[in-house]
Amino acid sequence: MQAVHWIAGCGLYDQEPGHGPKWGPTTVAIAQEIAALTECRPSIDYLARKLGVSERTVQYHLAHLRAAGLLVYRSKGTRLAGRVRLASVYERVIPAQFDQALGIRTVLRDETAPTYTRTAVGIAEAGRSVIGDLARKATRKIRKKRTKQGVYKPVDSKARCTPMEGGSSTSSSAAGTYPPPESKLASGQSESDTKRRSRAKTGGRKTKGRRKLNVIGRRYQLGRELTQQVEWLRGCSVPRIAWVARELADAGWTVTEVLAWLHLRGTAQRVHRSSGLLAVLLTNAENVLDTPAKRADAVAQWRGAQEAQRRHDIERVRAERERYEGDWHTPASRAVRSEVDGAVARLKSFSRPVVQDLPDDASGPGAAVYKVGDSEFEGMRAAALAELEAGVTSLITDTIHGCGYDEALRVYGSELMDRARRIDQFRRSSVTSLNFGA
Repeated sequence: MQAVHWIAGCGLYDQEPGHGPKWGPTTVAIAQEIAALTECRPSIDYLARKLGVSERTVQYHLAHLRAAGLLVYRSKGTRLAGRVRLASVYERVIPAQFDQALGIRTVLRDETAPTYTRTAVGIAEAGRSVIGDLARKATRKIRKKRTKQGVYKPVDSKARCTPMEGGSSTSSSAAGTYPPPESKLASGQSESDTKRRSRAKTGGRKTKGRRKLNVIGRRYQLGRELTQQVEWLRGCSVPRIAWVARELADAGWTVTEVLAWLHLRGTAQRVHRSSGLLAVLLTNAENVLDTPAKRADAVAQWRGAQEAQRRHDIERVRAERERYEGDWHTPASRAVRSEVDGAVARLKSFSRPVVQDLPDDASGPGAAVYKVGDSEFEGMRAAALAELEAGVTSLITDTIHGCGYDEALRVYGSELMDRARRIDQFRRSSVTSLNFGA
């Protein structure tokens, strides 16, 4: 540690890298942690956790110690996949310049030991005071600097509304307080002292609002707006769309101008890869609409086309509503007309028979009255029963639609009507199946 403090103070170390943190208190603190280890095998994450710094910072300062000649590798660590990972092992050494500057004499006591394991046996008179100062620095613990805390300013008791009084007494704590004058109320000062003090600290300047976007932020903003407003870009990756539209964003285009350009170019009916299609459509757009005036004309054309499309949609919906809600028109197809005529003829054949008029000579209370009896409907009931046994309800259904429910009930009776209703209900059900004629 004496050599570390000597190199930090003499200024001989000039092999600092071009980037990263320089030699400083953190370097000395890391050297102090390394000096306390029994075996010099420091782990990067251990030193980072112990000193509260990042692992990259520890690597920078270890490089400083190696470049200054205070640490040398005994063995480098390994990080091979599938094998045991080993940490690097260092040797803590003292540079020869330190011995020469302080006049320290060293000898090699063990001939079989390496040459760097030398032992100090003496020191020159001129270096004794220096080595003493370095020893005092080495015994000092390097600690992390504490952040400067704010200065506490006590509140003046005169500015308090209620005096700070403690203890128990028979008098009221508000005995010495008085209400403020009328000039300080509604017609007096309307601004609080706190607001005036804060404004005085900031120099009367207004606080900044939202920060202005840089180039990358503008690209991402345009990409996000395109994914929100273009139908076939919904769900796409915003970074990818921002990269595709980067040239337009750098040129100052807005999302409205991009939509106008896409309207001029046109889009495909089926989109397989949205970002690729957008890249093709935006090709050379910044060179064609290179001025704000051209882009404004494109926006005007796009808005006009939108308005025309809106009017067309309104007219189409209105025509469909009139067609659905209006009177029935004869179909244009000859085959459809023939089917409709046949259905109408069948309904007319099932209509209610008309009561015969009385003869001209029939008069008086004894005149004969002709009524429709059950004998006229036997054939229709037999035909409906045959259809119901086969699971068909078209005859009863057509009668209901053509003549009404009451007339169909009078013709077929309640039993056949209920049977037809149950067959229709079973046919519409998703959990039942009908099998007639089995």
